[in-house]
Amino acid sequence: MYSGLMSTPERLIEATRELLWDRGYVGTSPKAIQQRAGAGQGSMYHHFSGKPALARAAIARTAEELRATAEATLGDTDTGTGTSTGSGSAYDRIAAYLLREREVLRGCPVGRLTMDPDIMADETLRAPVDETLDWLRGRLTGIVQEGLERGEFTAGLDPAEIASTIVATVQGGYVLARASGSPAAFDAGVRGLLALLAPGRDVPNLPRT
Repeated sequence: MYSGLMSTPERLIEATRELLWDRGYVGTSPKAIQQRAGAGQGSMYHHFSGKPALARAAIARTAEELRATAEATLGDTDTGTGTSTGSGSAYDRIAAYLLREREVLRGCPVGRLTMDPDIMADETLRAPVDETLDWLRGRLTGIVQEGLERGEFTAGLDPAEIASTIVATVQGGYVLARASGSPAAFDAGVRGLLALLAPGRDVPNLPRT
């Protein structure tokens, strides 16, 4: 299932990531991880102390991937000055984030973890989830602030509140799409939010339309 160039630890982490996304923590058994990774029990416990350690590595990897994917559309930040180096207007960058292609019916690989009681009850498993969502809200807050300073958005908007609304729209859209079995609800939420952010501006089509 995985490339022969992947090391055993990498295969185990990838297998755990996929199983957590599809089955949750309880449904991700060591045996299922081993079978999907093509690794034996001895090999798994040679590299990881057990399922919790593998889950921590898998969740951290998923969180890192979400940040990288978000940055690909939101633009980089200069680590020296803290200023954005992303190209395009604030609206365009937010639109690119909202409109990027997603596996909507599978749900957000990070957001779904918040609905897993076993992960939320374990501080070490929950921490990467909390940190990533906090990072995303903070990143979006900065971009909305840029847009306000450039006159792109209606004066008086609260950047932190708009950032939370963007995250809530995406995460809520996943839930509605999964409940209905169609990405249409996700798409409608995204298009509605973009229309509210810039009244009168044409909203780009989503990749599926």
